[in-house]
Amino acid sequence: MKTVGIVGLGLIGISLARRLMGAGFEVHGYDIDPKRAALLKEIGGHPAASPGEVGSRCRTLLIAVLTTEQVEDVVESVEPGGPLGLTRDHVVVSVSTADPDRIAALAGRLAPRGIRFLEFPISGNSDQIVLGNGVGLVGGERPTMEAVAPVLDAICGKRHYLGAVGAAGRAKLAINLVGGLNRAVLAEGLAFAESLGLDLPAFLEVLKGSAAYNRAMDTRGEKMIQGDFAPHGKVIQSRKDFRLMHEAARRAGQQLPLAAVYLELIEACVAHGESELDNSAIIKELKRRRTSSPAGKGTRDKGKGKRRRGAGDRRQLTVNVSRPFRKK
Repeated sequence: MKTVGIVGLGLIGISLARRLMGAGFEVHGYDIDPKRAALLKEIGGHPAASPGEVGSRCRTLLIAVLTTEQVEDVVESVEPGGPLGLTRDHVVVSVSTADPDRIAALAGRLAPRGIRFLEFPISGNSDQIVLGNGVGLVGGERPTMEAVAPVLDAICGKRHYLGAVGAAGRAKLAINLVGGLNRAVLAEGLAFAESLGLDLPAFLEVLKGSAAYNRAMDTRGEKMIQGDFAPHGKVIQSRKDFRLMHEAARRAGQQLPLAAVYLELIEACVAHGESELDNSAIIKELKRRRTSSPAGKGTRDKGKGKRRRGAGDRRQLTVNVSRPFRKK
């Protein structure tokens, strides 16, 4: 049986493990959270005590961590071979949504040492990946992609080769921008429909059959209506991705005014303690921006004829798009 190692056993890492084990691979994995390692063991995988232990057991290594810094820390170290103990026999595959320029630079530092590196960010949330509906984006040398093709095929039914390392990461940021805005538009439409007194389950079905249809209605619509924010893609991950987009756009000289609005909404969710919720929780922030209860039934202060504004309510957002957004 072929073995594959995974460093990072969050929502995506565990989804990758399920796909690989379902295809007959033996999966070894590490996470700093013992509960995630225990979950890997529960589903039939093999937890390791350190990244180095994963590297010693497996020659194909998937990196599924949150940030660019974490990818760099896992792969590189002041110690020879890094935390993974990398050698020329290893192939490192990063599935993390990360800074494409820094990932390309990382691959460039590994190449002289004979360590093969591939980026393979996946379009799709954890549930979509488990079902085999994720779409893989490949950046790197074609021979490296072909060497690990059975692993990539086990994870995603569809994949696209984009070119050198960095190209797939750039495509993933653009895809996530469209996906995030689709979720936000759906959330605002549902909040608006509710404020008008419409029945949301019935309205969602109308939306799905309308010219406004997008897939977020299938994957996030019911969650938004039911208030089910069990995570398949977390708020904190969306914030990280949109910050990366703005930095990449700044370097490219492109303003992203709609993405700036999305990020402002997501930052507000984080400020309300909603970091670990599903990113469909953006609807909570939109509902906090009401000045009255749904269907215009405002609450008025007795004797004053004024609507009472709740502590979480905010005035309508005004965005200055006359200059590029810069990350704080």
